[in-house]
Amino acid sequence: MVQIGPVQLPDFPLLLAPMEDVSDPPFRAVCKEYGADLVYTEFISTEGLIRDAIKSRKKLDIFPAERPVGIQIFGGDEEAMGLSAEIVETTGPDLLDINFGCPVKKVVCKGAGAAVLKDLDAMVRLTKAVVSRTSLPVTVKTRLGWDEDSKNVEEVAERLQDVGIKALAIHGRTRAQLYKGEADWTLIGKIKNNPRIKIPIFGNGDIDSPEKAVEYQNRYGVDGVMIGRAAIGYPWIFREIKHYRETGQHLAPPTLEERIAACRKHLEGSVAWKGEKLGILEMRRHYANYLRGIPHMKDWRMQLVTADSAAGISGIFEALLDAHVSGALLRADV
Repeated sequence: MVQIGPVQLPDFPLLLAPMEDVSDPPFRAVCKEYGADLVYTEFISTEGLIRDAIKSRKKLDIFPAERPVGIQIFGGDEEAMGLSAEIVETTGPDLLDINFGCPVKKVVCKGAGAAVLKDLDAMVRLTKAVVSRTSLPVTVKTRLGWDEDSKNVEEVAERLQDVGIKALAIHGRTRAQLYKGEADWTLIGKIKNNPRIKIPIFGNGDIDSPEKAVEYQNRYGVDGVMIGRAAIGYPWIFREIKHYRETGQHLAPPTLEERIAACRKHLEGSVAWKGEKLGILEMRRHYANYLRGIPHMKDWRMQLVTADSAAGISGIFEALLDAHVSGALLRADV
């Protein structure tokens, strides 16, 4: 059992990473159904929360089926971080996460996200401001450091534990790397094996198969792994990892029927949460991932992204299933 404050997770939990414009409630619900043990919201701007920005407030929506769920915030001002912690607590998440890892320019330019890796004293102050203003367990997601010459995450881990965080997730790249190159988990393993560190340590970066999850668990001793991009359009990765850990065997990949069922659930959730027009629009980015590898995928995807009603999309799904069952999906004239 892995403990984050009062939140109990199973041995070697699988966490769904917070991803901007991806980790909304419909997506989180699908990942939860297929085995994610802890899910996170998209990151939320403290500035947006304080000025009551509609988009930021909407990201606070959480639902019972997602639990346990963490709300993630980012910002570079102590008072704004503390006040946002109080706002977040009123919505009743299971934990509050601070983003000290986002590498994108619009976040870094505000002195938030990965920018704080250049000033650990500021990182400690911001974290302390959050911990002191909420009764929720506070966790942090960060990176190895700003660049190759300043990998300071070992110091980060000790100092943030000292001010009260309850778990730390580490992406195995620097800010300078963005999402390029191979993630290096060496320092993640060193932190986990540091006798001074008592909080759970979760590794993040390049976990895209059951074998890799088990290999990295054994090699680096992490308490669990956080999965991001590999779950987009493929929520089955969570159950596949669990099955492989338990049995050493691979699950069969999801059938087309399963893929469409998950896609339907995602769409229905998106429409229910955002309304039909916006729900359909925002779902369009997911079809290529759910249907990756099927024959004539580009043609089917084109139909799906141009349909403008939930009923129309449902009809396309039915036609796709009928073509699959009849064998017509494999013929060049479909």
